Amino acid sequence: MRPQTSFRRLKSLQPAGLELTLKAHFGGIKSKSTNANHYLIFMEERRAMEIFPNKMRKLWSEWELRTMVVISLFLQVVLIVMGKRRKYTARNRVRIILWLAYLSADWVATVSLGILSNKQGDSDEAHQHSPDPNDVLTAFWAPFLLLHLGGPDTITAYALEDNELWLRHLLGLIFQFFVALYVFIRSWTGSQMLFLSIPMFVAGMIKYGERTWVLRSASSEQFRDSMLTSPDSGPNYAKFVEEYTSKEAEGYIVKVDQVEDVPHAVGLSHILGRTDEVIFTLLSAQYFFETFKLLFADLILSFQETLNSQDYFKKSDCEKAFKVVEVELGFMYDALYTKATVVYTKTGCILRLVSFSSTVSAFVAFLIIDKHGFSNIDLIITHLLLVGAIVLEIYSALLLLFSEQAILYLSKHKNQKLFCIYEKLKRYRYKTPHPNGASTQDHNFEFLPKKMWSHSMAQYNLFSFCLKEKPTKFARLQKLFCIYEKLEQYRYKNLEGVSSELKELIFQLLKEQEKAEIDVRNQLCTSRGALILEKKRCHNDFREFIEAEFDQSILLWNIATDLCYYWDYPDTDPPPNCNLPRNCRIAKLVSEYMLYLLVMCPFMLPSGIGLIRFRDTCAEAMNFCKERKSIKDRKKACRTLNKVETKVLPSEVKGDRSKSVLFDACKLAKLLQSLGEDKWETMSHVWVEMLFYAASQCRGNYHAQQLRRGGELLTHVWLLMAHFGITKQIQISKGQVRAKLNTH
Repeated sequence: MRPQTSFRRLKSLQPAGLELTLKAHFGGIKSKSTNANHYLIFMEERRAMEIFPNKMRKLWSEWELRTMVVISLFLQVVLIVMGKRRKYTARNRVRIILWLAYLSADWVATVSLGILSNKQGDSDEAHQHSPDPNDVLTAFWAPFLLLHLGGPDTITAYALEDNELWLRHLLGLIFQFFVALYVFIRSWTGSQMLFLSIPMFVAGMIKYGERTWVLRSASSEQFRDSMLTSPDSGPNYAKFVEEYTSKEAEGYIVKVDQVEDVPHAVGLSHILGRTDEVIFTLLSAQYFFETFKLLFADLILSFQETLNSQDYFKKSDCEKAFKVVEVELGFMYDALYTKATVVYTKTGCILRLVSFSSTVSAFVAFLIIDKHGFSNIDLIITHLLLVGAIVLEIYSALLLLFSEQAILYLSKHKNQKLFCIYEKLKRYRYKTPHPNGASTQDHNFEFLPKKMWSHSMAQYNLFSFCLKEKPTKFARLQKLFCIYEKLEQYRYKNLEGVSSELKELIFQLLKEQEKAEIDVRNQLCTSRGALILEKKRCHNDFREFIEAEFDQSILLWNIATDLCYYWDYPDTDPPPNCNLPRNCRIAKLVSEYMLYLLVMCPFMLPSGIGLIRFRDTCAEAMNFCKERKSIKDRKKACRTLNKVETKVLPSEVKGDRSKSVLFDACKLAKLLQSLGEDKWETMSHVWVEMLFYAASQCRGNYHAQQLRRGGELLTHVWLLMAHFGITKQIQISKGQVRAKLNTH
């Protein structure tokens, strides 16, 4: 065989057995100089073909486990610190960071366990007679990875869909436990270090087991089943009829009287024996949460439960009512996305105590035992893991002690010593942004301390989107990765605070219906503006605009609101602007909020072709602006559109080819101008009625999904409507009565 030909064949060989092949091949060549030359040429070319040099591969092999373990601990810190923040912030930045950390945390911990088990196998072969003490130390890291897989208390599920995967997590729990146990057994040498793994195994299994149990409890099926009461067959009808027949046969005149049960009102202040406003709000929210969480599982409320709720809310003011709803939704967030259902129980407190004591005992023992022969860097990482586990446990305990549930526990059990601490903390003052963003406000620390939702409503302006007022960077790169359209939507989304005047209008319209019959109250669920237009006696003029499909109505009224705004206030900045009339500010805010729901949260609205209509309308608006090069901003665009005559119906010109409603909205805007001074009051009431309609049509699980994004105003309105009995999820009652025989 020629040396050159043989060399080409050797280059294709795998590294395994390469040395033996080289010896066999080159040993057969008589010339020693030829043998050495070909060997050197071969090794030089092989090194040139390697992507990563041997030194780099050796370095990575030495540091890959250390790096992965430290990253796993870092991700736990990110999750526990930011897991609670998404409850009260709607910023995309927090959601993106948390999404990356949540998806990476399990993957990093699982891969680390795999690397650890693989290294233990390699170590057994390399150190058969004298085990490496560093391998024993790294085996001690295995239960810490179980602890990380259990996750922090502040987040168990990133989205509701994660709760449905609880069986997958259960399988992961079993599999990862046996992997960690395998590492423990393979590295067993009777070392004191490995005895410390036992308490950490206990802590890790508690954490991982808690997470799996919570995911199961929050899954849609288990969540619904947990709220189903035992079957109720009602009064014994057969026995009642038998008694009725026997009395009638004896000659009695028998009548069936209906005895009405007196509904009991909600009374919660007696629990404390005092009228502390904050505690009373927490107790009220907890009471209603236990009842109205049925709505999130698409179950129905009993007639009695809604009577209790109505009795409470008709005596409340606007601020108190919205605060109770806010706390209720905060409890619901905790139940669906955190470990609250386990942690805030006696069993959970015991498990937390066992987990904490196990970690502390392992840390103390680690400080005492002899650490001679261990690598310094591995000792530092082990210290970091132990201290990190203890700090995270302490942080979780502080969250537990300063939670609303802890305050409720103190109030119910009248623990006066601990309650004094609460009273002192109430005197602490803190600042929050003013709802209108103008300044800051001082508040007492009233243990509704943390915001329980974002207090913001997203805004989306159609003309700003069409005129590309926020040009993008790296558009071609975004289009290459097919993310341009999605990022463009987020670019034109703004956040504004939910103003107190909007809350007052919502509360006022709901309270006006409190004394009406249930059928009349439920008109708010279907009116979409008809009630205010009938009150203004102009319903017939606007019939086609309020009876259109809902997504079409949103676009029509949104564009018309913008046109009217720039018609009346051409040189004024858009809301929030304190100089504008109250109804104008409300109409603008709700208008752009409803458009945001149509564009970015269409699942929360009734099904339709809203996105198609939006795209077609934007296309027509863009063409209109391009043909008139003088249009540079939304003010000029609206003023130009107001000059367009709409004597000919747009549908007669376009037919069904385009779903655009741009010039239909121009017609609506001119019709609204004819209302004169009542125009903005009418528009604000129409928008709030449309808000009521959208809230009542959205399913409970979609409302629950938005809790992880800082919450939605729509969800608060939906739950507040239910408290006033304005919902279709109420059992139709035949009356709170029971039958009684009356004989003469």
